[in-house]
Amino acid sequence: MSYHGGGHRKRRYQGADDHGHDHRRDTFDTPEQKLRKSIINLGEVDPVQELPRLANDIRAANDAALATGGPAIPAISEGFRIGVTEQPFKIPYYAALLRLLHDPPADPEATLPTDGSPTLGKQVLEDFWKGFQAFLDKLAWREIRFCIHFFSHCTVAGLVSSQTMFELLRSFTVVLQEFGVSHGRAMKAGLCAAEGLMIAGPIMLKSGADVTEIITAIRDYSESVISTKTLVHPVVKLHEPSPVIEHADELLDSALAVLNALKAEDFAQTADSFAQPYVDFPAFSAAPFEVPSVLVPPEVIELDGLTTETGEDAQVKKEEWPAYFVRLFDNDVTPDPTTPSGYAIKSAILDILDVFEVNRKECARLLLEYPKWTLQGTFKPRPGAPEQEPVPEKNWQLENTVIEVTLGSIFLLPESTYKPIYYITLITEICKLSPQTVGPAVGKSIRKLYGLLSDGLDVEVAHRFAEWFSVHMSNFGFAWVWKEWVPDVSLSVRHPKRRFVRKALEYEIRLSYFDRILKTLPEAMQSPEAQCMPEDAPGPEYEYDDPSKPYHDAAQSLLSLLRGRTKAEDVVTHLDSLKNTISETAEGDVNVSTVVRTIAVQSLLHIGNRSFSHFLNAIERYLPLLRNIASGGGASTTGSSNIDARMDILNAVSGYWKRVRNMVVIVFDKLMQYQIVDPTDVVAWTFVYGEASTSAVGKTTFDSFQWDVLKGALDKANGRVTIARKKVTALRKEADDNAAKAIATEGAAMDVDAEAKADVMPVAESPALTTALKAFSTLTREQKAALSRALDGFVGYLAAADKPNPTAAEVITEDAWHNRVNWNEKQWETWETWCWFRHFCRAYSPYLRNYTQSLEEASVSKIGPSDPAVDLFKKTWNIATGQDI
Repeated sequence: MSYHGGGHRKRRYQGADDHGHDHRRDTFDTPEQKLRKSIINLGEVDPVQELPRLANDIRAANDAALATGGPAIPAISEGFRIGVTEQPFKIPYYAALLRLLHDPPADPEATLPTDGSPTLGKQVLEDFWKGFQAFLDKLAWREIRFCIHFFSHCTVAGLVSSQTMFELLRSFTVVLQEFGVSHGRAMKAGLCAAEGLMIAGPIMLKSGADVTEIITAIRDYSESVISTKTLVHPVVKLHEPSPVIEHADELLDSALAVLNALKAEDFAQTADSFAQPYVDFPAFSAAPFEVPSVLVPPEVIELDGLTTETGEDAQVKKEEWPAYFVRLFDNDVTPDPTTPSGYAIKSAILDILDVFEVNRKECARLLLEYPKWTLQGTFKPRPGAPEQEPVPEKNWQLENTVIEVTLGSIFLLPESTYKPIYYITLITEICKLSPQTVGPAVGKSIRKLYGLLSDGLDVEVAHRFAEWFSVHMSNFGFAWVWKEWVPDVSLSVRHPKRRFVRKALEYEIRLSYFDRILKTLPEAMQSPEAQCMPEDAPGPEYEYDDPSKPYHDAAQSLLSLLRGRTKAEDVVTHLDSLKNTISETAEGDVNVSTVVRTIAVQSLLHIGNRSFSHFLNAIERYLPLLRNIASGGGASTTGSSNIDARMDILNAVSGYWKRVRNMVVIVFDKLMQYQIVDPTDVVAWTFVYGEASTSAVGKTTFDSFQWDVLKGALDKANGRVTIARKKVTALRKEADDNAAKAIATEGAAMDVDAEAKADVMPVAESPALTTALKAFSTLTREQKAALSRALDGFVGYLAAADKPNPTAAEVITEDAWHNRVNWNEKQWETWETWCWFRHFCRAYSPYLRNYTQSLEEASVSKIGPSDPAVDLFKKTWNIATGQDI
């Protein structure tokens, strides 16, 4: 075939259809892939009706595979593994499907094995067990737990021996008794044992298994960590020696409460709590699968051989804490997680949030479709759905339940499992899918959380609440009924509700415009006297723009040089002359050096305030200038330490961006990154200089802005140590590999005795490794200094011997808490400071534990004699450092 004219007509290929589609590019699934997909897609319409058809399809596929050379067992079991571990809400139906695969085919013409080989279902189960063993070897806890659910359902279906299944669950309780077991490992193992027993308990009880043994092991562990729970409860009552039980539920404690409730009624409630689609099948008469005995592998601790200057282990493992989830609604609206049905529902929703974190749109869809996988009558019917007979003690509201569990995940302390932005955007997606039903649930949740602010909602939870509220409002036109909160304007300006309103509006302004947000407020909240909104729109505050202000001419001369991109050395020379000029005209006790530094830093920020890229360009161009200022000297200074100079830099930044406080945190981060200031400097500024420059009242207060600054500094110090450690470890591994290669090469080249071979083993450290070790040592000292300075700051605020704080004792007693409606600003400030100290201890617990002894000698020793405040300070410190468990 030929074409004339050299046009752009589409070439036709053999195999192309009439529309020119080239079928050679089509991809087709193999029979194994189709088989896996059919198993994974179980229940797209109706899982109960699909089970018999899917079982027949699997048998047919296996017969076809046998006819062509091999069984399809690996593909089938892989489909089961994927379905069980990535779609946990389908696990009961996968157990039912496996039960059907144990039965002979319904087709009378089908050929049955005559050699005594196991049924198709048993072959699949045996292969599935191999996958579970691989998960166990890797300590893939999420997959392990879902497999335990699957085996437990199979036990109820008669496919797995109840006695061997009980022994499997017991093997997880052994983890709870390990010496020094981390809470994360213990909680995961405990949940595996507890949830497996919830599902398979009725069968185990009938077989004579001592289920009390498992319950007792979980209870003993839970009681051993009760003091730890006091630091992570989302509702704070400082006077309580143990965590309060209202407003939140701890995950492992909820599981324990469910087991006790089930055991009290011989597990009769299991059938009403967990779907069991296989219970109506004929009794399984064949021999059940004997679960092999297993041993849960120990935690893998990677030792890199690095130690701090105190000889302590430098390896930091993230500390895992008890998981408390906020309760927002009554038990007739959302399920109570301490009941069997409630626990089953809420843990299943948590699993969906966990598994589908990679795809929030799919997660939102599955959450709203979740009733499809629950027992009938669990949730109220959706609008337009057929009416159902309500089930006593159920009939909950799906949307309220989903929002409550999602918000509980956001507010986990000390940090959420995933970044809060995942859960925030997920709630937005759920609202978009069903705004008429989800919107009211979100509104009710906001009101419940706002109410808890008066009842002791943790400051970090309130911080995240404000972030979520502002982002959610930005996605829906900033439409909120602010007039509901107008009466609270009469509360103390430091009351948590007043702080929340200011913080939320500050975040909203960042996401929009000052004037637009102002118009969303009722008139009573717009006035300056209400102190809800800032007095002015966000923006820089250059002190030297006004010609009537002192040093205007000096600042303008410097500004001209910077705008003209004058060389840094020439600018330094100009600063020296400027200093002499100001000294000649200064009056009173003016610190000329501070004035010059402030002019220089603010002028540099002023030329870079148009955008973040302008700011970075200005900073990078004038790094020599900043280093000179930080050293405290003139052009000849070579980097000597000057704490006052560095504090002047930080004060100048905070003064320039005092109306945009998030910019203070950003600029501080860049100054630390370029090593103009150290993390320890920023920590010191947070407690001492930060108050004066941000107009804080008093010297014993700590707020969310200071926490953002402190967190940025500590994270920078800790991050540098982590990077340095990884670098040293990599260089050591490289040196060891090179030494091994050298020995192998030397041994192959000549035949020498063992003593001669030993002579080639020592290998000198490379210059790169020597440098990396020195850097690591320096950075660990910096890390300890930053932590010590932070602890010093909290000691000074709350429990210092030389600065007794009478207000501290006024807010930590039970009587004081009951009288909180009459608290003044000072008392609310002190309460907030206590809460931030608690959060500091739990958030940085792994790092504090590395330096416990030295920090106690340097900081904790400064606290005063025993009194309620001192005792609470010590208790909080001891819990965080593992000395009071």
